Amino acid sequence: MTDTGTEPGLPRGARLGVDVGMARIGLAASDPDGLVATPVETVPRVLAGSGKQGAPGAKQKAQGTKPQSATGTTADVQRIVDEVVERFAAVVYVGLPRHLSGKEGAATADARRFAARLTVALAAAGERAAVRLVDERMTTVSAHQALHAAGRKTRKHRSVIDQAAAVIILQSALDAERAKGERAGELVVVETVHDTHDRP
Repeated sequence: MTDTGTEPGLPRGARLGVDVGMARIGLAASDPDGLVATPVETVPRVLAGSGKQGAPGAKQKAQGTKPQSATGTTADVQRIVDEVVERFAAVVYVGLPRHLSGKEGAATADARRFAARLTVALAAAGERAAVRLVDERMTTVSAHQALHAAGRKTRKHRSVIDQAAAVIILQSALDAERAKGERAGELVVVETVHDTHDRP
């Protein structure tokens, strides 16, 4: 039986796409063969060290969820870990928001720190899924354009924009996998991890 979605050398398994924002995190997932990316949900961002949810508009999903677990993992990171476990995900692609020039800024550093914390949390949970950073330049713009083309008002659907951006991040990674026969992006390797918002 031929596996049309997974290239030789790539283990079969779902992939996740993550769009990290200061208020919300968009989450997307693929099928086990890595063919199509679909939206999953918008996760409220937890400001590490503050115990506060980052998005006041996402209170329903935050209710009953502790901002930080007993192990120190914030609820937003833990939600992604849970999704990895549930879907037996092989890799998590986290968007890396570089400037159009290719230079990195504060948002890039924030995404890198978040990816590092996710890597540590996955290891602590006994999960072997890799975390990889992929270029996400223009994904939010593309998400806005897609929603506008579909006749949806973006001001009233900010959480949908986050999910749409995650879908674009993930689908781009899936396309790159098929084109090159290898994982897309930059593997996150963690030695020392700092919380996301405790340093400038």
